[in-house]
Amino acid sequence: MKVEQGMHRVLGKVVIVVVAVFAVTSGCALFEDERTAKGRKLYRHYCMHCHGESGQQQEGFNWERMPDPRPRDLSESEAMSTFSDEEIFNTISRDMRDTTLQEVLDDENYFAVSTMPTFKYTLSEEELWAVVGYVRTLHGGSLTFDVEGRKAELESQFKAAETAHDQAKQTMDEALAKQEAEEAARAEAEEEAEDDDEDMDMEDDEDTDLEDDEEEEIVLPEEEAYEKVAEQFEAAKAVWENFSKRPRMTQIARPDLTVAETEKVTLQENGKSLYFNKYGCNGCHSIGDVGGLVGPALDRAGFRLNDTWVYRWVRYPQGMKKHTRMPNLGLDDGDARAVTAYLDTLRAPKPDKPIPPPE
Repeated sequence: MKVEQGMHRVLGKVVIVVVAVFAVTSGCALFEDERTAKGRKLYRHYCMHCHGESGQQQEGFNWERMPDPRPRDLSESEAMSTFSDEEIFNTISRDMRDTTLQEVLDDENYFAVSTMPTFKYTLSEEELWAVVGYVRTLHGGSLTFDVEGRKAELESQFKAAETAHDQAKQTMDEALAKQEAEEAARAEAEEEAEDDDEDMDMEDDEDTDLEDDEEEEIVLPEEEAYEKVAEQFEAAKAVWENFSKRPRMTQIARPDLTVAETEKVTLQENGKSLYFNKYGCNGCHSIGDVGGLVGPALDRAGFRLNDTWVYRWVRYPQGMKKHTRMPNLGLDDGDARAVTAYLDTLRAPKPDKPIPPPE
């Protein structure tokens, strides 16, 4: 009896150890904290189709279809440990740049792979750190960056900027009130002087001077100082709010996409370059047998898609479909127009059989 109880205790300990080791090495959700759990959910939604569920190469259904360089193995601890948390964060939150430019390729601090999208304009900073934290678990690591310290720092900067803003506004308001009082007193004095002055020529001169003074707009130093402080306050406010809230854009208005015939070809060629070399659309979308399977095939985009819809979609996907997998890549008006023009050229013949959806 005692032997059996002893065996049960030993087996119980072994099971606990095995489960713990498995949880650490495989990214199991059993012992995840709240941030890591959030990162897991985001990773599954945005990253798993290319990087795989456990971060291993060839595991994601889209991996084989992606152009070189294909996604790295996130489960390889030796390689991944060479990257700091900040470097991983910067990779997934960078601005997209044209990877054909030598200055971009020479920038050692920039991840020049266009098919790795940015999530800077899609996720909050807190969510981005959650993704980094979860990626760390895929190779047996953990997040060491002080996220709470970062949050406290941003809050402190925001409050300091808010205090400076309020003080500058009060100073400006007082200066404007003083200026208004002085102008009123001066106008009253001039009016009294005019009543006492019987020389019409002098009155005419004074009237002219007064009119000149009224036309001249005086900007107080306090107003200029307030404008600078207000700009700094808005910047600090945006960073603080974006820490916990996802970036939001106003709804994109319907654009006028009319293009002169002499400019159309140039715009389309520019759009093609942006499609492949800056925004890496081919990582998720296919044209013919080339390209990813995450998004719809674009062979017949020129037939199927309305130009206005395309423009608004690439500018702000979440404004068109809230939970889409496609991140907001930060296209400005010019780039969106060019990409839209290029997609309009894709007019492949209708296939004999429907293209099957990705498995």
